[in-house]
Amino acid sequence: MKVLVLGAGRMGLGAAYDLAHNSEGVELVTVADVDAGRARAVAETVGDARVRPAQVDVEDRARVVDLMRGHDSALSCVTYFHNLELARAALQAGTHFCDLGGNNTVVDAELALDEEARAAGVNVIPDCGLAPGMVSVLAAHGAARFEELDEIHIRVGGLPQNPRPPLDYQIVFSVEGLINEYVERARVIRGGELTEVESLTEVESLDFPEPFGRMEAFQTSGGTSTLPETFLGKVRELDYKTIRYPGHCERFKLLVSLGLASSEAVEAGGVSVAPRRLLCELLNRHLPSDEPDLVFIRLEFAGRLKGRGETRLRYDIIDRFDPDTGLSAMQRTTAFPASVVAQMMARGLTSRRGAVPQERCLPAGAFVAELARRRIRIEESFVA
Repeated sequence: MKVLVLGAGRMGLGAAYDLAHNSEGVELVTVADVDAGRARAVAETVGDARVRPAQVDVEDRARVVDLMRGHDSALSCVTYFHNLELARAALQAGTHFCDLGGNNTVVDAELALDEEARAAGVNVIPDCGLAPGMVSVLAAHGAARFEELDEIHIRVGGLPQNPRPPLDYQIVFSVEGLINEYVERARVIRGGELTEVESLTEVESLDFPEPFGRMEAFQTSGGTSTLPETFLGKVRELDYKTIRYPGHCERFKLLVSLGLASSEAVEAGGVSVAPRRLLCELLNRHLPSDEPDLVFIRLEFAGRLKGRGETRLRYDIIDRFDPDTGLSAMQRTTAFPASVVAQMMARGLTSRRGAVPQERCLPAGAFVAELARRRIRIEESFVA
């Protein structure tokens, strides 16, 4: 199996590491980036002769197609706005394609390639990171256990192990993406109907085992991805909330209320500036990054469980920075699942070809088993 990883950032490194050290049957991993030095650095960090660097500008269609043709599948770890053209390049190359997603409009455009992807005999599977991503397959895995399912509630958060004021948060992915999650509307199922709710609302408390204790969760956009369409008509309630340390939502909501997340330029001292651009710069300057992190994942299902009657089933995952590999919890829970998807496509394990959401085409049981092999394990419980 030969896999192409596009992008030599944090997630590209995580995917390359997983392919080289956690996976079987991998003959070649090509890490490609517009910056050849970054690609070489990833290959050297992974430390496996099968991982080779390459230089490519993802906007160079001919070069991308040529590079893809030498691989069974390609995984995009570059900024989401390149993903549609990369998916089209994969169809031309006849190579399976998945990405980390992050934008509903781009994902919808990729899924619209379904007929072309089926004709090419390949899979295009967007939104394969953490959330959206891994949690979508976990939702399908839990849902399959119920005779009748009423509710799916998903809670996810990436946090510093040692929180610092004022936001008790560290940068674990793009600040632009973070602001998008906080200001765009969240798509949910309520009362069996598809609807939208405002982000930074409906704050609730969650309890985790010590030493973590109480956290908060609130509505944010993007995490449900294609799940509302997948489960519409099958459940009464489905939603996604982001987990943070208590008080974070109120503090960030103040910034949004003051207009600091607006992209509309304002005049200040004779200078025109978009408040959002300034906010991004200040967050990047003042929030920590690259410190030991945590990822919390909680899914709750309610319905009639086979053999138990009316039941609430909970899946919990708590992942931590790995000092042995130097990989963050966010790298492990974002890049590792995407690597698994790339391998499943290459091995022909999807239920059908085409451009299709992962919860509708991946074998959920096998996916969960692959996570467990990487020490990303579900703690299962039944709750009142």
